[in-house]
Amino acid sequence: FKGGDTCEDLLSSGRFLGEKVWQPHSCMMHKYKNSEAKNCLIDKHVVFIGDSRIRQLFYSFIKLINPQVKEEGNKHGNIPFEDKSASIKVDFLWYPEVNGSMRQRIKSWTEGSVAKPHIIVAGAATWSIKIHNGSNEALTQYKINITSIAPLLEKLAKSSDVYWVLQDPVYEEMLSENRKMITNEKIDAYNEAAVRILNSSSRNSKTKVKVFSVSKLIAQETIMKSTDGLHLPESSRDTNAMILMNVYCNKIMKPIDGSCCQPQPPLTLIQKLAFCFFTLSIIGYLIIILINRNNFRKNKSCTDLESGEEKKPALSVPNVSTLEMLLHSFCKLGLIMTYFYLCDRANLFMKENKFYTHSSFFIPIIYILVLGVFYTENTKETKVLNREQTDEWKGWMQLVILIYHISGASTFLPVYMHIRVLVAAYLFQTGYGHFSYFWIKGDFGVYRVCQVLFRLNFLVVVLCIVMDRPYQFYYFVPLVTVWFMIIYATLAIWPQIVQKKANGNCLWHFGLLLKLICLLTCIYILSYSQGAFEKVFSFWPLSKCFELNGNVYEWWFRWKLDRYVVFHGMLFAFIYLALQKRQMISEGKGDPLFSNRVSNVLLFISIVSFLSYSIWASSCKNKTECNELHPSVSVVQILAFILIRNIPGYVRSVYSSFFAWFGKISLELFICQYHIWLAADTKGILVLIPGYPMFNVLVSTFIFVCVAHEISQITNDLAQIVVPKDNSTLLKRLLCIAGFFSGLLLFSVVQDQSRH
Repeated sequence: FKGGDTCEDLLSSGRFLGEKVWQPHSCMMHKYKNSEAKNCLIDKHVVFIGDSRIRQLFYSFIKLINPQVKEEGNKHGNIPFEDKSASIKVDFLWYPEVNGSMRQRIKSWTEGSVAKPHIIVAGAATWSIKIHNGSNEALTQYKINITSIAPLLEKLAKSSDVYWVLQDPVYEEMLSENRKMITNEKIDAYNEAAVRILNSSSRNSKTKVKVFSVSKLIAQETIMKSTDGLHLPESSRDTNAMILMNVYCNKIMKPIDGSCCQPQPPLTLIQKLAFCFFTLSIIGYLIIILINRNNFRKNKSCTDLESGEEKKPALSVPNVSTLEMLLHSFCKLGLIMTYFYLCDRANLFMKENKFYTHSSFFIPIIYILVLGVFYTENTKETKVLNREQTDEWKGWMQLVILIYHISGASTFLPVYMHIRVLVAAYLFQTGYGHFSYFWIKGDFGVYRVCQVLFRLNFLVVVLCIVMDRPYQFYYFVPLVTVWFMIIYATLAIWPQIVQKKANGNCLWHFGLLLKLICLLTCIYILSYSQGAFEKVFSFWPLSKCFELNGNVYEWWFRWKLDRYVVFHGMLFAFIYLALQKRQMISEGKGDPLFSNRVSNVLLFISIVSFLSYSIWASSCKNKTECNELHPSVSVVQILAFILIRNIPGYVRSVYSSFFAWFGKISLELFICQYHIWLAADTKGILVLIPGYPMFNVLVSTFIFVCVAHEISQITNDLAQIVVPKDNSTLLKRLLCIAGFFSGLLLFSVVQDQSRH
């Protein structure tokens, strides 16, 4: 538990991740773009007052607003900057010493007739040390001067943000002869005096001058790269400017990946109602437990007073009522959702930025692959893509995706492209699995549809309510939900063509192929009609499901990125089941899928195709260009993997139970990671145990996996209650669900209006 102020942590502590990435002690720092900096500072006046080191910070700060600014002009004079498009004024005022002149300037801002700057950044000391040759008298005078300035700064802090920048250490070996008197010992003495005086001045005041001491820590790591031993290298100055921007702008802009200086978001109306619901569920379940316990005591064996013998009631297994199971599930879910909220909405636990290194990604990958091999078992059946094999496939892919997310590997393009194939493979399985079910079973009933939709969406709907996030935020679930409905509509509309019907007449196979061609044509047209696509999903209330940040572009991007792979999965299922029906493939235990010659040729082609894709993905230089090709070529590596995994009989007959176990809860793992493994909506890492990164990952991972497994069981239990097989009961439940979502929609409209 970190009970302190994240702003103070941002200004005073942290460490480097690698050489250039600064990590504050307890929170995440957002990297501001020029447009964001302008939006934050619109109509603002910022003043930097001090010596050459403050001038450096001034230039780094204004480059966040306009990167084209050059460091030119009078170095020992005032430097103005103005961005007229956003009405931003940033001034540097040359006051190299804390003296009467600086005091007079600061005092002028405290007088009523003068407009006060919104942000004041001040600091000076090295000139006093240099001019007075490091004398003790100069330090005494510095203390007197800063004591006289402190009350004025406190007065300004009531209406402005005031920062006092402590002096950075110097690299004494590199200092020129006329700066040799500036020693780290002297700098520490001046800093100590400034901190003591400013803190004592603010002790009796509600407002306070913020001491910018983090620059010292940054300088300790980077001052040896200085060109003169006194001034910081550019990367360190930029870090200081970014920290300053985070301190002021995070509470205004509220970036997702900038948890420093952000207040805890207030509870929404829907969140309050959810809290009440889960509280009532817990109370209701406790009441049922007490009633059952009381009944159990009454039915306990008792002594017959007349005969002196003990009467023993017949043993029976207690029947758990539907209400009890329902309340039990919601009770557990309520406790789990409390943990979710505390992890990623309450400012209770620390959060850190991700930092990618090759070792942080590839070492865990090797580790889990070795573990997976150790848990090899024989499959119950040896068909292509049997249940154990698909669970295994989902499992290892999910583990790789989790490592990809926590390590921040999206910054490394070859890894990103391979992960895109894994996401495509999930969608391929969606096409393959649902097509196979409808084709073989011919079951287009409402029960099947409701079961699938409930299992896919239950957790996400609950998280949308509890975590106050739009449905599209959990993009994968909307994606598989929409594709499931597309598969269902394609096969369910007239004429319904299933395997049983097609076996009687081969022409039905051509009818199904015609349906698939129509589906492919629709996908192709939509993929090149962004305007039409966005219009379809922008209609209210559909827009409530697919909008993110006020538009449906994210949904368009996600859909387009893997637009063909579900069709590829359906087509593969059709071809495979047709070959299987005509006994053109051998699926016996230990038998190759085809004749030895054909199997060897296909295996060779598959390995070459698999490696060719990897070489192409690893040579990608531009993410946008590679994403354009990805929808068409991702199927190459997916099909290659399927053939490599299934052609050899021995390989097809075994599976990893380790990966298969994770595969059974892969959807829950993918969704839960957003808030209780990662942090700040996947932008950072949750820190339960500060200072011990590896131990923290072990503990948070254990909790995360247990929670995902528990939610999977809760979903299965509730699916049996909410989606019964009886059609009349199911219809009533659907009406209740429709009412629930109507109410949710109404509350969300009220909530949006209150926000605006």
